[in-house]
Amino acid sequence: MKSKDKQNFIQEMAAVNEYDLQGERVYWSRHAITEAVNDDLTRQEVEAALTTAEIIEDYPVKHRPLPDCLVLTFLSDERPLHAVVAIDQEKERIFIVTVYLPSKEKWHDDWRTRK
Repeated sequence: MKSKDKQNFIQEMAAVNEYDLQGERVYWSRHAITEAVNDDLTRQEVEAALTTAEIIEDYPVKHRPLPDCLVLTFLSDERPLHAVVAIDQEKERIFIVTVYLPSKEKWHDDWRTRK
């Protein structure tokens, strides 16, 4: 799956999850839940932000059960948000592996480039 296709899939699953009455499309790891709580983020605001996510790092599938990537998006208050998202295209769902607010100590001002 190409990066652009992954990006579109993530955005679509996050958008569908808000309105889907048949089941979840976005799943969270325990680690991601912990990180969200630590950063005072809600599931709803993270998932809403994922509807406009942009892939900034695409990870190789070697040694990984599902293809995954690091995405950048922005919360409604314009704070940048990073999330590692795994893609299960076959079952039409995504997994949030981790989520965090990037720091200026580790990221350049564009939030896309590591220092």
